[in-house]
Amino acid sequence: MSSSKQPTDKSPSVSWPDMVTFVRQLSHDIRNTLNAVELQSAYLAELAGEGEMKGEIQRLREMTSQIGTSLQRLTAGLSEANPNLIPYPAADFVEDLQQKLAKEFPDNAAKVAWDVQLKDATLQIDPQLVEQAFLEIIGNAFQHERNVKAITARAYIANNSFVFQLQEPKARFELSTENWGREPLRNVSQGHYGLGLNHARSVAEAHSGDFRAEYDQKTSTLITTLRLPSFSAERS
Repeated sequence: MSSSKQPTDKSPSVSWPDMVTFVRQLSHDIRNTLNAVELQSAYLAELAGEGEMKGEIQRLREMTSQIGTSLQRLTAGLSEANPNLIPYPAADFVEDLQQKLAKEFPDNAAKVAWDVQLKDATLQIDPQLVEQAFLEIIGNAFQHERNVKAITARAYIANNSFVFQLQEPKARFELSTENWGREPLRNVSQGHYGLGLNHARSVAEAHSGDFRAEYDQKTSTLITTLRLPSFSAERS
């Protein structure tokens, strides 16, 4: 009498820290090779002189640079947030964020309607890290709603917290928001690896803040909220 064996899952179990270490090392190795390609391309450009060939070599160098930049963004998205805190007026931070948004997303920045009520609040933040977290949140909205005409961004003070809310109109939304920002690599597409919201959450938590999302069915709106501690200017 023969017995049949139950199929078993033989997929290897890899911890998140091990996966992060692997990706960082792989990125480092590839960028070393890209640097060598860049040096060789520069040498070829000198040999080519002027003309069509030099233009093609320049395009090759630009493509190589883009790959390197993409790898740097990938490893940044995997990195733990270790902020260097400095006092920063909340209103100044939002103004700087708006300028950065216009530069990073020139075709979509005007779609964001701002409602800013910050008075004299001051933050203790790493400006670069926090700015990148906000750009990840807003960029994520642009990516998934390419035809959206308006997104509302609110920044205000409540209960000694700096509150940023992004309100995206969504006629249909079937995803769970329970683990929002805690599922890296869940949604992967060309040039996007599902790391942005996870990184934004880690930045918020590294600043003793929090990050969450909820879908309001009555208004058909996805509301993403990031909170950071704040204090009045008198205490700075």
